[in-house]
Amino acid sequence: MNCSISGEVPEEPVVSTKSGLLYEKRLIERHISDYGKCPVTGEVLTMDDIVPVKTGKIVKPRSLTAASIPGMLGMFQNEWDALMLSNFALEQQLHTARQELSHALYQHDAACRVIARLKKERDEARSLLAQAERQAPLPASVATANVSALSNGKRESGDMGPGGKRMRPGVSDSIIAELTECNAALSQQRKKRQIPPTLAPIDALERYTQLSSHPLHKTNKPGITSIDINLSKDIVATGGVDSSAVLFDRTSGEILSTLNGHSKKVTSVKFVAQNDVFLSSSADKTVRIWQGSEDGKYDCRHILKDHTAEVQAVTVHATNNYFVTASLDTTWCFYDLSSGLCLTQVEDLSNSMGYTSAAFHPDGLILGTGTTGATVRIWDVKSRGNVANFDGHTGAVTAISFSENGYFLATAAHDGVKLWDLRKLKNFRSFELYDQDTPTNSVDFDHSGSYLAIAGSDIRVYQVGSVKAEWNCIKTLPDLSGTGKATCVKFGTDAKYLAVGSMDRNLRIFGLPEGDDASTES
Repeated sequence: MNCSISGEVPEEPVVSTKSGLLYEKRLIERHISDYGKCPVTGEVLTMDDIVPVKTGKIVKPRSLTAASIPGMLGMFQNEWDALMLSNFALEQQLHTARQELSHALYQHDAACRVIARLKKERDEARSLLAQAERQAPLPASVATANVSALSNGKRESGDMGPGGKRMRPGVSDSIIAELTECNAALSQQRKKRQIPPTLAPIDALERYTQLSSHPLHKTNKPGITSIDINLSKDIVATGGVDSSAVLFDRTSGEILSTLNGHSKKVTSVKFVAQNDVFLSSSADKTVRIWQGSEDGKYDCRHILKDHTAEVQAVTVHATNNYFVTASLDTTWCFYDLSSGLCLTQVEDLSNSMGYTSAAFHPDGLILGTGTTGATVRIWDVKSRGNVANFDGHTGAVTAISFSENGYFLATAAHDGVKLWDLRKLKNFRSFELYDQDTPTNSVDFDHSGSYLAIAGSDIRVYQVGSVKAEWNCIKTLPDLSGTGKATCVKFGTDAKYLAVGSMDRNLRIFGLPEGDDASTES
């Protein structure tokens, strides 16, 4: 006889006086305490209705499967198979749960990134709008129309004029007056200019050697493409193939800030002498304006996307209020620095050559640009007209530099360096320094106009002469990078040192060794 609840032979059998059914005592007691009724018939049932059944003490017989060794092995095998199937099902459920969790985390991360980007674009658009409204030279209606369509430095289709060209506010009369006034003041100062007594003498430059080497950029994408120096603070900026710009304190030998944001190599870097502003251009077709803070960090204030090809050069006007960018898209842009607004984009329809370099004349009314077609083009900034062209180079013009005396222009290309007299608009001297497979990558006059540095497979420093007088090479410094390609060179304050970048990741400083200064002065 079996229990009506468990179906097993009861150990302590009891019977209900109402239904006559047999139960296991412990099971029916639990059921009556919980429900108070018969589990089978549903009648009200109490423990008084339960009568124990007296049985003899006998051994409970084994089941047939457990009565033999083969039966027990089969039972164990069935239990093992059930366990494995259960474990496999659990593993499948765990894998599915992990996939769902990973997908949910990915969606959450993507949503956070989109929200952060939208907030950043919103803040930049608000900042641009506020700055444009404060800009005096532009009428309010023009400024609002141009900046309201500006998102992250990129104008929407509503900013297009006839023929699909972007509409620009233009260079106003007040800006031209400002440029003219600056030109007059600087020209007057230049007439009284004297070589500073603190300038490094020739015999000091002859003893220049490498003072230090600093690994500033990444090892997986080595190469420094551009250098600029904040002379007042002795801070060196480098632009790298690794798409970052690095600000380096030469005095302390420490990196002040690494500026990331460009997606391709940085092609040009420039300090603005006032307000801790820094500019960088890149092969990703953008220009970034960075604003320094009191803690020494720089934040990207504007991203300018007016060009449609690589931006090869950026140069700052002497007023420190405007700057120009030059691109391979055959245009150059004139920007207002405070708002990041492109006031005019100059394109010469007769020219199909992209621009590879650019520099303002020290007085600010002349702009020089180098092209992919070996031509140097001179522009009148006020009229944006091409006033002169210098031909004679072979290959793209990689660098140009105006002398502080206002008369000389040095240009570098694949065939070497050429010197131009801006008064007569002609070439008066050429330096063919390297073999035909080695281009000249950089050229730079020092701030006094007394020395000229040239970078190619090595670095050479010349004493500036005149149209007729010789320009003597006073020092040749080897390229210690091992790449055979010095890409950029820049004079420090009073030509007391040279900053050199090469196709490795190191910034090298050349100057007079410590302890040699005293012997020079004595």
